[in-house]
Amino acid sequence: MADRKLFTLVLILIGVSIVLTYSLSVYTTILFGVNEFHFAMRQAIFGFFSIFIIWLLAQGDPDKLLTPIGFTLFIGSAILMIAMPFLPDFLVSAVGGAKRWIKVFGFSIAPVEFFKIGFVYFLAWSFSRKLGHHEGMGVKEEYIRFAPYGVVFVGAMFIIAFVQNDLGQVVVLGLTLLFMLMFAGSSFRFFLTLLIGALLFFLFFILTAEHRILRIKSWWALAQNTVLQIFPESIASQLRVPMEVEPYQIGHSLNAIHNGGLFGVGVANGTLKLGFLSEVHTDFILAGLAEEFGFAGVFVVVVIFMWMLQRIFKIANRTKDTRVYLFSLGIGLLLSFAFLVNAYGISGITPIKGISVPFLSYGGSSVLAASIGVGMVLMASKKAKMN
Repeated sequence: MADRKLFTLVLILIGVSIVLTYSLSVYTTILFGVNEFHFAMRQAIFGFFSIFIIWLLAQGDPDKLLTPIGFTLFIGSAILMIAMPFLPDFLVSAVGGAKRWIKVFGFSIAPVEFFKIGFVYFLAWSFSRKLGHHEGMGVKEEYIRFAPYGVVFVGAMFIIAFVQNDLGQVVVLGLTLLFMLMFAGSSFRFFLTLLIGALLFFLFFILTAEHRILRIKSWWALAQNTVLQIFPESIASQLRVPMEVEPYQIGHSLNAIHNGGLFGVGVANGTLKLGFLSEVHTDFILAGLAEEFGFAGVFVVVVIFMWMLQRIFKIANRTKDTRVYLFSLGIGLLLSFAFLVNAYGISGITPIKGISVPFLSYGGSSVLAASIGVGMVLMASKKAKMN
């Protein structure tokens, strides 16, 4: 094994995911009329398969396998995402009218999860060949150099945000792209202008979809009393909005966190999972963790997650191969932003984006794709001096 510590940390997180899935899915199993172990068994199957995939990839030769695997993920999943709207209903699963999952042998696979890994590899491979130092270059020249990547990202953004109606994934991919650009050798001025442009596009996507506007209003209605306390009443009264739609998801999520206290109510003893917080074992798994294991449980999981990220970034820092450096960095950033976007959403700091927690949330595609990313990093770590 290239980096046993990283492998062990991921294994622990997957194990925690299986336990939480069993504990938190009790109401959902009753609702759908399935066996109490239904979701836990499915998560266990994907979990053990993902562990095997990590081990298998870690045995490979990075010089021979990284590029074929990375481009297969990038091109193959992109083709699937483009084709999904045209596939018959018996082959795909839809939520809110958007087809996001392909049905394979009784399981649903989300191509966008695998596209993210492939996209990060494509960026790492291409940046290592095309980008470099920016001395003597103006912002205009940097934009010209960046233009091909911008076209690819806009295309991916259109497919994910409009065709699959999944703005949260665009946010995570966009942040990863921005920071990879900076570490690949772009200037801070270029990074700043690109960040401003990304924020404007983000606002555009929000304002062009009514359900996203309602989600923002719902979040602000809950957060405004806390935020507006620092403003004079004359200004606060202009910014305050009526609570037209009860933000029950965020409200119940905060109740679960509060109910957990320091040490939690105990495994399987949570109450907010009993129909109040829908499918808490998926996007709200951190809230379920907080209720049953308290602040102490969340703290332990965060420490394990951060330790995992530290090992990934250490691999990036200790390699002389620019491609491996950028890919390992990109995977670490992808996992970091997904965790932060989810954590901020369930705690009411930002609107909910529907992003799963890597290795923890129920969902085979998320666990498997993240495991492939880590497995590729472990493969690449053979080119780094680790201890």
